[in-house]
Amino acid sequence: MPHRVAILAYDRLCMFEFGCAVELFALERPELEVDWYQHLICAVEPGPLRGTGGIQVQAPHGLNALRRADTIVVPGWRDPAERAPEPLLAALRKAHARGARICSICSGVFVLAHAGLLEGRRATTHWRYAQRLADTFPSIQVDSSSLYIDEGQVITSAGSAAGLDMLMHLVRKDHGSQVANAVAQRLVMAPQREGGQAQFVPRPMPSRADSPMARLQAHLRAHPRDDHRVESLARHVGMSPRSLQRHFKASTGLALMDWLVRERVGLAKELLETRPQLDVEAVADLSGLGSPESLRRHFRQLGLPAPSRYRRQFG
Repeated sequence: MPHRVAILAYDRLCMFEFGCAVELFALERPELEVDWYQHLICAVEPGPLRGTGGIQVQAPHGLNALRRADTIVVPGWRDPAERAPEPLLAALRKAHARGARICSICSGVFVLAHAGLLEGRRATTHWRYAQRLADTFPSIQVDSSSLYIDEGQVITSAGSAAGLDMLMHLVRKDHGSQVANAVAQRLVMAPQREGGQAQFVPRPMPSRADSPMARLQAHLRAHPRDDHRVESLARHVGMSPRSLQRHFKASTGLALMDWLVRERVGLAKELLETRPQLDVEAVADLSGLGSPESLRRHFRQLGLPAPSRYRRQFG
């Protein structure tokens, strides 16, 4: 029997994520000369199912069809704050218990989390939802930098287009690189993207401009090239180093020097995007990262493409 992929459909359906899964698994591909997937569109609830833009979707199957699925795809979820219906959560638990592979795109990770399938596992989601996921489900090891994370039987992906990266990863696992490359050619996309979703995250601004931590952030942004130390910054805001570290992490979620590195990388990204006349050495200096080697190292550590490649992509 072909590998059966169940794609969930629900009211207020995320159409892009749903369309990605349908494009990958429902389209016939006789030119590949492999046993391609059999797809099942499964309704989470009674119809009509409304999608983004006023589209209506009719699903030929219900949740009972999940019992026959080898892979289940959750294409986003309509509201991260809304717990998915219990019949769906129960069906996913049963599918997981019998060995089915379960995947989520973007906010679909919250469905897997409510089903209890991510306890103690690494997972990712769109960077906008990462903190909410970590706060709501502290037992999940949230990685907000990855495009997708394969934990074996459970696979999660970041924002909408990262779902395609994850789905191509499934094709590569099931059919090998040659078939995956042929599918990617047909989709006119790279078989595997470099970097993580950090390359798409904007530089965050403080929510309260009058707070001591916001004023410190403004100071650091205005002087990225200075040789900042926790001790000198503590004197700047009139705190002890330990108190500063505690307040800064409570305010931003990051240790002070980690935040500073990310801010410098964010400035370097901005310079690469908007200042084509600057070479990599100048970008490293102006952003406070010091040297091209340091710039490349920090880009690599944050899952970004090399600076020259980043400029070609986003400049």
